[in-house]
Amino acid sequence: MGLISALFIIAMAFVTATLSGVFGMAGGLMLMGGLAFVLPVSAAFVTHGALQLVANGWRAVLHRQHVRWDIVGWYAIASAAAGGLVALISLVPSKPVLYLLMGLVPLLLWLPQGWINLDAAKPRQAFISGLMVTGLNLTAGVAGPLLDIFFVRTSLARHAIVATKAATQVFSHIAKILVYGAPLLLSRPQDLPPWWVFAIAVPLSMAGTVVGGWILDRITDVDFKRWTKWIVTGIGAVYLIQAAQLFLRGGA
Repeated sequence: MGLISALFIIAMAFVTATLSGVFGMAGGLMLMGGLAFVLPVSAAFVTHGALQLVANGWRAVLHRQHVRWDIVGWYAIASAAAGGLVALISLVPSKPVLYLLMGLVPLLLWLPQGWINLDAAKPRQAFISGLMVTGLNLTAGVAGPLLDIFFVRTSLARHAIVATKAATQVFSHIAKILVYGAPLLLSRPQDLPPWWVFAIAVPLSMAGTVVGGWILDRITDVDFKRWTKWIVTGIGAVYLIQAAQLFLRGGA
């Protein structure tokens, strides 16, 4: 890995952790696209999982008093089941397909709320969210907009939403590391960034999470929901353009 690519990953770790600290999901979407730009797909999945595991885990710790642990418990059980199923399939998407999926995922945010009757606060739906979100996370690399659908109709305030979503995503990212990391370490460990990149990026992810939490305290619930949709949609549009370019070039 070249120095420029390594520095790019380190910078993205801080910026995207800050963004996720504010909106709960936009950072992960941006980070996955950036990693896929400089790394092979499997390595991007593992690196994304490791950095987002730290960012989400630290965010959950910082806002632990707001976490709905009953939701997290049901989600974790379903996440383990989804991870085991995807591991059996052993499907790694190509880069064009990955960018296409990442570009389409934000469209879920634009589904009319009248069509959606989901609530993560209900045990059965918390379990379903774990199956669906982890499954999408392991195929498209990200699933924040899908997870958000399960929180649209909850009565939770912005801090509880960000904290609970962060705690659930710890399990999705653990699944991502296990499903893609084990085969990668056995076959192509050189595809992963060097250890020193993680050594720098991890504390920067934690710092970005703190900065994001500081910003979150200073915005309203209305601004939180409005800006989340537009930022995530903008990122998705960029990925759709990237996917079209890769398909036209026949990229892999």
